[in-house]
Amino acid sequence: MTLTIWTYDWVPQGPRGHVRDLRLRWACEEAGLPYAIASIRFEDRTGPDHLDRQPFAQVPALQDGELTLFESGACLLHLAEKSEALMPRDPQTRAETLQWVIAGLNSVEMVTVPWWFIGLSKPPENPLEGWLNARLDRLNAVLATRDHLAADRFTVADLLMADILRVPKLRAMLAPYPALEAFIVRITGRPTFLKARQDQLDHFAAADAARAK
Repeated sequence: MTLTIWTYDWVPQGPRGHVRDLRLRWACEEAGLPYAIASIRFEDRTGPDHLDRQPFAQVPALQDGELTLFESGACLLHLAEKSEALMPRDPQTRAETLQWVIAGLNSVEMVTVPWWFIGLSKPPENPLEGWLNARLDRLNAVLATRDHLAADRFTVADLLMADILRVPKLRAMLAPYPALEAFIVRITGRPTFLKARQDQLDHFAAADAARAK
């Protein structure tokens, strides 16, 4: 059965290439899972239909038959259960993959997103800078000794962590963290990422053309 990934029909230029439906597109490409893209009008994101699907009016959401999930992390774990390409099946490496997915969401992204948001106002000092640097220090130390976060091969944990770290403002400060920069280059150089990103860019470009008519 074809999976359906829900995203917006259109977003402003800034977030294109970073809207989180890309994580699900990428995972499906890695796993060879057929999927379709469905759109909610950006202007209708707080409408009842979309709120039934995603109560915070965000994207993505994932539909798998009669099952619907929201939150990119939950959707990624659901997809990972469908393919060993994303999640190893032996207990030890499966546990390692799970812990790094949760670490990406809870120990890294929960710092990088508010750090980025505070930075939009250009304060003289970002109060989260020290916290962020401590997280990056520890992650850099881990990736200095390995190419992947778990299982000594690509997993959904690498996919998620690379997507978190590649945000332009964050990546611009990674010079002191060569292992993180090398990790991003390595993971986002995969053809599956490049296809997923281009497909998302094309999706929003098509919306521009439709709105211009």
